[in-house]
Amino acid sequence: MFALDVVSRVIHIATAITLVGGSTFMLLVLMPSAKQLDDASHQRLSQLVIGRWKRFVHAGILLFILSGIYNYVRAIPNHEGDGIYHALVGTKILIALVIFFLASGLVGKSSKLEWMRKERAKWLARMLVLAVVVVVISGFLKVSG
Repeated sequence: MFALDVVSRVIHIATAITLVGGSTFMLLVLMPSAKQLDDASHQRLSQLVIGRWKRFVHAGILLFILSGIYNYVRAIPNHEGDGIYHALVGTKILIALVIFFLASGLVGKSSKLEWMRKERAKWLARMLVLAVVVVVISGFLKVSG
């Protein structure tokens, strides 16, 4: 079980690094740089990047869910009766679900979420703030014992 515990943790953290890092790059580097392009080039670049990025987003959400469930189930015996731990994990899970919704909406094609994609930078920034909150909660939970 130890090897599976390590693999699950590495998958969870590597997925976070990939998705949060990629989203940060898009918000702070790619999007401002792409504004320098003419409109047609900008639109084409956006289509290409989102078309490729959505594969990472969807796979990452799946990996987060699978590794997160496994990690939580393995941690439960170590935190019986620890109300603060479970409250923070519950908060982290709820925030993660919001992040999954935002990430999916930003790479999706649903006309009902077009309002989000029209203000991509704003929603991406909000999503990243929530991701930082999840990382802070995770760090606290890891060191709090």
